[in-house]
Amino acid sequence: MLIDTHAHLDFPDYSEDLDAVLARASEAGVSRLISISTSLESSARAIALAQAHPQIGAAVGVHPCYVDESPEDILTPLRALVAHPAVVAIGETGLDYHRNATPPEDPALLSAWHANRARQARFFEQQLQLAVDSRLNVVVHQRDSWEDTLAILRPFSGKLKAVYHCFGGSLAQALELADLGFFVSFTGIVTFKNAAIAQDTVARLPAGTFFLETDCPFLAPIPHRGKRCEPAHTRVTAEHVARLRGETLEELAAHTSAAAAAFFQRR
Repeated sequence: MLIDTHAHLDFPDYSEDLDAVLARASEAGVSRLISISTSLESSARAIALAQAHPQIGAAVGVHPCYVDESPEDILTPLRALVAHPAVVAIGETGLDYHRNATPPEDPALLSAWHANRARQARFFEQQLQLAVDSRLNVVVHQRDSWEDTLAILRPFSGKLKAVYHCFGGSLAQALELADLGFFVSFTGIVTFKNAAIAQDTVARLPAGTFFLETDCPFLAPIPHRGKRCEPAHTRVTAEHVARLRGETLEELAAHTSAAAAAFFQRR
């Protein structure tokens, strides 16, 4: 049994053939899927998917790239959403500095730059506290924001579990997170030829400290790179990771799925 711990099943990429996508996942041995949200509207769609398909669990939250188009009050609607029994996590939430890595020189634009970063941090903290209050764990998005993300998340160690999704960092970074009681998750990127750091990390991490995911429709593994990714590709990534670790597919599936199953449930 494999679990795709991060799939954007509510995206329009699957609006025409979701049943076929889910059938292919089942045929590949991917028996559980977590539909991750990016906005309040996406969160409602994830819950609807989970209601319609028992193999799907819903994570609800506001992605850092969606904070500017979200209402000032996200907590009131999110509190209502997390009450639904299909909700198994908060996310994805976190910090993303990739698009605006450096502050602009124009003073007018600089004000908006600072405001966006402050809003990302505020929404992240609010969702972390909601997770504590709701006895849920958190799916973290971190891009070009390692120190700031960890600074916000560190005080929540011991209060909740978090998984850094689409992890591509070093073994030292992954172990730093593990020491805080957090996890990392690997996508099809780990199959890419230029992913030596991620490959070394996943090969050496202790069993039980990491999950597998697709982040579909993005990041399809080789040999599907450049095409629409889907949950069935979890198996392709799993087979590659098993080879890197010197494990059988069955051994890898057992410990990654056990760790993920324990994570994606109410505490």
